Amino acid sequence: MPTGDTSRPGSRRGDQRRVLIVAYNDAQILDIACPSGALDIANRYGAQPPYAIELGTLGRRAARSSAGILLAAGQSLEAVVGRLDTLIVVGGVGCEDAAADERLLGQVRRLAAHSRRVASVCTGAYVLAAAGLLDHRRVTTHWGWGDRLAERHPAVAVDANPLYIRDGNVYTSAGVTSALDLTLALIEDDHGPTLARTVARELVTHLHRPADQAQISMFLAAPPPEDRLVRDLMGHIAGHLAEDLTPAALAARAGVSPRHLTRLFTAHLGTTPARAVRAARTQAAAHLVRSSALSMAAVARRCGFRSPETLRQAFLDHYGVTGDRLRRMPDMPPPHAAPGQKTPGP
Repeated sequence: MPTGDTSRPGSRRGDQRRVLIVAYNDAQILDIACPSGALDIANRYGAQPPYAIELGTLGRRAARSSAGILLAAGQSLEAVVGRLDTLIVVGGVGCEDAAADERLLGQVRRLAAHSRRVASVCTGAYVLAAAGLLDHRRVTTHWGWGDRLAERHPAVAVDANPLYIRDGNVYTSAGVTSALDLTLALIEDDHGPTLARTVARELVTHLHRPADQAQISMFLAAPPPEDRLVRDLMGHIAGHLAEDLTPAALAARAGVSPRHLTRLFTAHLGTTPARAVRAARTQAAAHLVRSSALSMAAVARRCGFRSPETLRQAFLDHYGVTGDRLRRMPDMPPPHAAPGQKTPGP
C-alpha cells in the first residue's frame, strides 16, 4: 500500500508537480492522452506549481499502443528516483500481460511508496491490484472488466459502476475517457474549481461528470443538475465521501451561504444538502457491502458514517433492509421513501 506523505501539498521537482504515467505494450493510447493532455492544458492556463509530465516504461523502451502507434518513453522506470506527486498506471488490452510482469509490478510498488497519490486509468487497475496496492480498497475499472478483476483479487472491493473512485490517496477510474473526469478532479483538488473549469472548456467536455455517474447508463440516465454549482458539489461529494460534507463545509466550498445552498439543492435536486450527502454515502456503502467482504464498521468508515449503527439506520431508511440482509440479497432493492416524500438524494 502506498506510504507516501500525503500531508504535503505536492512532491515537486523544483517548483513542479512531478507526474509519472506508466505505459507498456498494447496500452490504450487514450488512457495516456487524456490525463497528459488535461494536465498540459492546466499548465498552459497557469497551474502553479505546474505539472511535469513524464511517460515511463521498463528500460525506457518505446511502448506500442493497441492502435499500433509507438510511444517514446522519456523515463526508464528503473531509473526514476525521488518523490513523485502522482503515479498513473494506464490500461488497455495489454493490462493482463502487464499485471503478470513481476519486473513492472516491482517498479510500480517502489514508485507508489514514494508518491503522494496513485491512480489507474481503466484496466490499469489490474496492474495496481496485482501489485497489492488495491487490497481492502473500493475501486473501479472498465465496466466490462470489473467481474474478472473481482474474481482474481477477492481482497479488492470492485465497484464497476462509478466513473472514478477515490479511496484515501488511491484513485481509480473507469473506461478510457473517464480518465478526463478523474484528471479534472485531480486538477480541482490541486488548483481549485476555476482552473478545472477552464481546462474542461478547452477540452470541450463536461466539468466534470459526477464520480458516481454510472458507466453504462450515463447516456440514458436523467440529466445532471442544470445548476453548475450543484453539479460540481455533487461530483465533489461522490469523490470525498469520508470527508467533512456538512452543509456548512459544502457552502464554504461553493462560496455561498448555507441557506442559499439549501435553496439550490431543493430547487435542483428536490432535497437538502444533508440528505443528498446521506444518500450518496448510503449508495456507495451498499455497493461496498455487495462487492466486498469488508466489515460493516470498515464500510461505515470509508463512506463517512460515524458508526455501523448509523450506517444500519441509513440502509433501513434508504432500502428498507439492514446491511447484512442487503449483502445476502440476489438483487439490489430500489431506494424507497415514506409516502408523500421524494427519495433522498439526486
